[in-house]
Amino acid sequence: MSEMKEPLLRVNQLSVSFPDDDPYDGIEERDSVLSSISFELHDGEILGVVGESGSGKSMTALAVIRLLKKTARVDGGEILFDGRSLLTLSEEELCDLRGLGISMIFQEPMTSLNPVLRIGTQVAEALKLHQGKGNEALSDEQIHREVVRVLTEVGLPDPEGVCLMYPHELSGGMRQRVMIAAALITSPKLLIADEPTTALDVLTQAQILDLLLKIHEKTGVAILFISHDLHVIRRLCHRVLVMYHGEIVEEGETEKILDHPDHEYTKTLVARIPRVETNPGSDPVLSMDKVTIYYPPRNGSGSFFKKPALEAYVYNASLTLYENEILGIVGGSGSGKSTIGKVLSGLHGIYDGGIELFGQPLKEVLATNQRPQMVFQDPYSALNPARTIGWSLSETLRSHGVKSASERRRMALEMLSEVGLEKEIYERYPRELSGGQRQRVCIGQALLYDPKILIADEPVSALDVTVSSQVLELLLRLQKERNMSMIFISHDMNIVRSICHRVVVLEKGRIVEEGPCGEVFDNPSHPYTRQLIDAAMLG
Repeated sequence: MSEMKEPLLRVNQLSVSFPDDDPYDGIEERDSVLSSISFELHDGEILGVVGESGSGKSMTALAVIRLLKKTARVDGGEILFDGRSLLTLSEEELCDLRGLGISMIFQEPMTSLNPVLRIGTQVAEALKLHQGKGNEALSDEQIHREVVRVLTEVGLPDPEGVCLMYPHELSGGMRQRVMIAAALITSPKLLIADEPTTALDVLTQAQILDLLLKIHEKTGVAILFISHDLHVIRRLCHRVLVMYHGEIVEEGETEKILDHPDHEYTKTLVARIPRVETNPGSDPVLSMDKVTIYYPPRNGSGSFFKKPALEAYVYNASLTLYENEILGIVGGSGSGKSTIGKVLSGLHGIYDGGIELFGQPLKEVLATNQRPQMVFQDPYSALNPARTIGWSLSETLRSHGVKSASERRRMALEMLSEVGLEKEIYERYPRELSGGQRQRVCIGQALLYDPKILIADEPVSALDVTVSSQVLELLLRLQKERNMSMIFISHDMNIVRSICHRVVVLEKGRIVEEGPCGEVFDNPSHPYTRQLIDAAMLG
C-alpha cells in the first residue's frame, strides 16, 4: 500500500487569545478566540470555512499567515505548512513565506490597495520583493510583462491601461481581480481567500468564483476559502469546516455537511430563509409612471457659462407598490436599484415623470410625516458614532415633534423593545454594538415615524447568515404587525425569492422584467433575469 501524502497545511490543537477589554483592572485575563482547532488542507484542495461573525474564521486565516496583532498570544498547538512549523519562523522567513508559499485575498480590496499607487506598481511589488529567492532576477521590462500577463489571466480588459490606473478608478469587481492577480503573481502553493465576494453583486460574485475555479484548475493551487455564504461554499469547495465561538464543530465533504448536518449550529446555518406570510392588498400606495432619474455628470463637464448636462441613471421606469406588499428590486451594481429608493425617500430629487404616494404627488407627501423611511446597507455609517443610541433615537423623535424629553425616552425604549433589543442599548455607542444590533437600531429609528412604506436597501448584505436571518424575520414580523408596504432592494436573489411577493428586475437603469416572484424566478422571460438566477444558483 502506498504511503499517504502529507497535507500541505496542518493545524493541530491551535489556541489563540487576546487581552480582555479592561487593561486597567490589574488582572491579566485573556479572551480565547480559537480553542484547540485542528484541520488539514491537501495539495489542490479547496477547503471552505463557514460560521457567523466572531466564530474565528478570519482569525484562523490570520494565524496561518502569521498576521495576528501583536497583542495576540498563541496558547498552544502548531501550524505546519509544507512540513515547516510556521510558529517558529523568523521575520525574514515569514516575508519569504508570504507570497512564495502563501498568499491572501482580503474582503475589501479598496482598503487593501494603496490609493496613491498605480495598479501596475502594486501588482509588481511582490514580484520585486521576492526576486532572487529561488527565482531568476527579472528586468523591469520582464516584470512589466509578468504584471500584464497576470492581469490578463484574471480577466481584466486592457491590462496595459489598468496598470496606469489608481484603485478608485476601478469597479469593485475589477479591484478584486487586481487583488487576485497580486496574490497569484508569485505562484504560491496556498491561496487564502477571506470573504472575497461579500461586497459584490450576484453577477460579479459569480464571475469571481468562476475565475478562482479556473485558476485552481489551471495551476492546482490549494485554496482556503472563508465565507458566510453557504451557496458560495457549495459551488466552490470540496470540503467545509463549520466554526462556532472559536471551535470547529463539524467538518466533512461539502454536500454531506450542507445537506445532512449533524451539529445543531450547522442545522441553524443551513435553515431556510424566512418566508413572507402576508397577502398584499389591491389598493396601490405608490406608483411610478415613466420616471427618468438624473444625476450631474461625474466628469465635471461644463463651464462657468454653461451648466453641465444631466446624465440619466434610470430610464422610463414604471412600477406599482400595493398595500401590505413587499416588492423586491434586483439587479447588478449600477443598475439603478438604490437610485429609485433615494428618490422615493426624498434623498434625491432630479427626475422626470410622475410619482404618486397614497394618490398624491411625491413632493407633497415628502413634506409630511407620511414620507417613506429608508433602512441602509451599512448601519454603522447611518448612525452618529459620537452619540449614544438613545440620543440618535431622541433626535429623530424631536424632529417628529415630540417635545418632552421624558416622552422621547419612553418612546425610544419602547421601540428598542419592539425591534428585539435590551433597554441597556439606549446608553451605548454604535461601536459597542454588533452589526445585527446596529441594523435593528436603524430599523427602529425608521419606524419611529410610523411609516406606511419602508424602503430597505440591502439591509442584510453586510451581516452573516445567522444574523441576516434574524433581521429578515424581524422585518417580516414588523411588516405584518404594522400593515406596512415594503420595497426590498437586494442583489441576493435567494432572499428576494423567499420574502417578496413581486419582483422588479433592473438592468442598466431599465426595468426589463417584473411580476410575482414565483413566475419570474421559475420562468424568467428576459435573458438578464435568467443570468441573475443562474449566477445565484437558483436555476
